[in-house]
Amino acid sequence: QVQLVESGGGLVQAGGSLRLSCAASGRTFSSYGMGWFRQAPGKEREFVATISWSGGSTYYADSVKGRFTISRDNYKNTVSLQMNSLNPEDTAVYYCAAGSGSPHMQEYHYWGQGTQVTVSS
Repeated sequence: QVQLVESGGGLVQAGGSLRLSCAASGRTFSSYGMGWFRQAPGKEREFVATISWSGGSTYYADSVKGRFTISRDNYKNTVSLQMNSLNPEDTAVYYCAAGSGSPHMQEYHYWGQGTQVTVSS
């Protein structure tokens, strides 16, 4: 069992940066791939970034590649998402999840409650 709690969301102007964090409880955190997903109003939840259990492999959606960076610390049981050059299209609720490490939501078994990111133009 893994419980996930996101933090770090907020309101930022276009071009700005935010860093999201996800704190995990449970002794098996390091055995899971971790992902960040987001859901904008009126849209389906979509993949943003994933990281393997070791942190050695990462994968990004094309829309965030080069702007977002996912990382994890298996000693602190945390996964982070550094978001730079934000634009209004990045406005969404961001969720972290524990699972396979693939871009497919159905392969994630544990989800946080989400944190709101709003980018103003």
